[in-house]
Amino acid sequence: MAWHLSILVMATTCLMLFPVSKQSSKIELLQQLRKQLEYPRQLDAWGSPSSDPCYTQPTAVLAVTCEGNAITELKIIGDRITKPPKFSGYSVPNVTLSESFILDSFVTTLARLTTLRVVILVSLGIWGPLPDKLHRLSSLEVLDLSSNFLYGLIPPKLSVMSKLHTVTLDGNYFNGSVPDWLDSFSNLTVLRLQSNRLMGSIPASIAKATMLTELALAGNSISGDVPNLGNLSKLEMLDFRDNELDGELPEMPTAVVTILLSKNSLKGEIPEQFGQLNQLQHIDLSFNFLVGSPPVKLFALPNISYLNLAANMLSGSLSSSLTCSSTLGFVDLSTNRLTGDLPSCLNGNLNNKVVKFEGNCFKVDPAHQHEGKYCQQSHKWRGSSKDVGFVVTVVCILFIVLVVFLVLMVSNKRSCQEVLSKQLFLQKHTQDNSTTGMSSELLVNARCVPQAVKLGTHIQPSHRMFSLEELKEATKIFERSAFLGEGAIGKLYKGKLENGTLIAIRCLALHQRYSIRNLKLRLDLLGKLRHPNLVCLLGHCIDSTIDESSVKRVFLVYEYMPGGTLASYLYASSPEKTLKWCHRLQVLIAIAKAVHFLHTGIVPGSLYNRLKTSSILLDEHLSAKLSDYGLSIITEEIYKHEVGLSFGKNIHLPDFSY
Repeated sequence: MAWHLSILVMATTCLMLFPVSKQSSKIELLQQLRKQLEYPRQLDAWGSPSSDPCYTQPTAVLAVTCEGNAITELKIIGDRITKPPKFSGYSVPNVTLSESFILDSFVTTLARLTTLRVVILVSLGIWGPLPDKLHRLSSLEVLDLSSNFLYGLIPPKLSVMSKLHTVTLDGNYFNGSVPDWLDSFSNLTVLRLQSNRLMGSIPASIAKATMLTELALAGNSISGDVPNLGNLSKLEMLDFRDNELDGELPEMPTAVVTILLSKNSLKGEIPEQFGQLNQLQHIDLSFNFLVGSPPVKLFALPNISYLNLAANMLSGSLSSSLTCSSTLGFVDLSTNRLTGDLPSCLNGNLNNKVVKFEGNCFKVDPAHQHEGKYCQQSHKWRGSSKDVGFVVTVVCILFIVLVVFLVLMVSNKRSCQEVLSKQLFLQKHTQDNSTTGMSSELLVNARCVPQAVKLGTHIQPSHRMFSLEELKEATKIFERSAFLGEGAIGKLYKGKLENGTLIAIRCLALHQRYSIRNLKLRLDLLGKLRHPNLVCLLGHCIDSTIDESSVKRVFLVYEYMPGGTLASYLYASSPEKTLKWCHRLQVLIAIAKAVHFLHTGIVPGSLYNRLKTSSILLDEHLSAKLSDYGLSIITEEIYKHEVGLSFGKNIHLPDFSY
């Protein structure tokens, strides 16, 4: 009987501890997000380690909603609302989060809160390209990342988030074209991509997102026609203001309430169908090139309250029998080519309407109107296709002459001057925490010699920072199957990134203590070494203490070389792995180019580059590259130790390469 009681007690204890463990994990993730966002004041309520954010009183800038032990809503509205005059994709002091912020790592942490249905992260200074892995939040229904510093393409994998119904990415720096996969969203009702850098045309597939009620693309550089949106039967708000749209106006959905198309280059006449939009309340077509006379029924729509047709090329006269809706409160017809009498219902003294009509050729208020011939002459010129054709022909001829002249100038300049002037500079580092022979001043002034830059002209991936979570994912938490070996400068692992790229990861334990800033300066210098015969350093990851006062480990991420080491070919027992003499000669030439670049292609030259057969790697085409180069920049004392052993005692230190 006693053992029955023991089992019951143990089971009860486990059931009690399980939710506690789950609760603890949830709090740890939120604290990690707070750290990655660099402790914004809006999250001061989470300052106490024992506080549970689920029980924090929601405010206008912070809200966490929980159902049981699951977090379903995370809302943080920051105060980083300043936008710099120019943003080039890098951290801006006191505007964005710091240069140590890694968006990929932040999204990885966020995606571990798998029960989230609402994510609102506004004006927090978040910067970088939005990673695809955001789609892991499969339960997400509302996503609002507006007023940050996100750039690049909008991730295509968002289209697999079937429950997503509201997407707001206003006030960022997304470029490229408007996504053509929006019809993949079966539940999308609100799409807001205002004030970005989107270009190209609006894809016709957007008309297949039939659940849309709000579509806002204002403040971009979108060009081309406005697609036929007649199938969007539930669309209520359309905002394409301040773009470069230059087509004709299409027919609109009958349920639309607000149409904002001002500050474009739209042409043609206003469709008569606009006079049948009985739900329409607000329409702004100002600052376009619309012609003809506006539809009479547009003024009499039952719900219309705001009608702005200013700064177009509207012409003709308005019918004296034109009637106005009782709800119409604002009308702007100014700066057009309208003539004749102003209809009585547009008298501003009636029903407190605000009516603007200056800059036309109306018979009323002549002090603010043009003479009649102004509107007639302007209209007659626009209708002359011969004049327009003549002007277009002259412009085309001048353009062709200009292009030919520029081509001749460029070709002459290239034949006279073939020197590339390309220097790589590092940020000024005012404080030196290093005790090695390489000072901060030397690191700051390090540069590539222009002649050496010519040696490598093919494009290589840029150096970037990896998060520790990303490397753990690539190596399956550094499992044994990913381990390749261990040498004098650390362990080596093989990994695979989310996009399928194979990588080699060198885990480097530092004996010298560096500050985070000093170490990043050195790693940036190492990342700038680019040559076709050097194994490409894709990036790095710094594993620091919790308070970031010191560095524990550094991970160097290289391209993976599937051919193995030169040593494995020179000492191979199987005939098929034996290198032919022509291949050996190619290897020698390639490594000679690499060493020449390291010695003369940068100032100061990089010595102690582990030139031995186990550090020469081959790809699948038997092209040779040098690995483990330039590490003296960050591990100089290791090389001093190795040189003492090698030359003092003639001992060969083993190493494992990939």
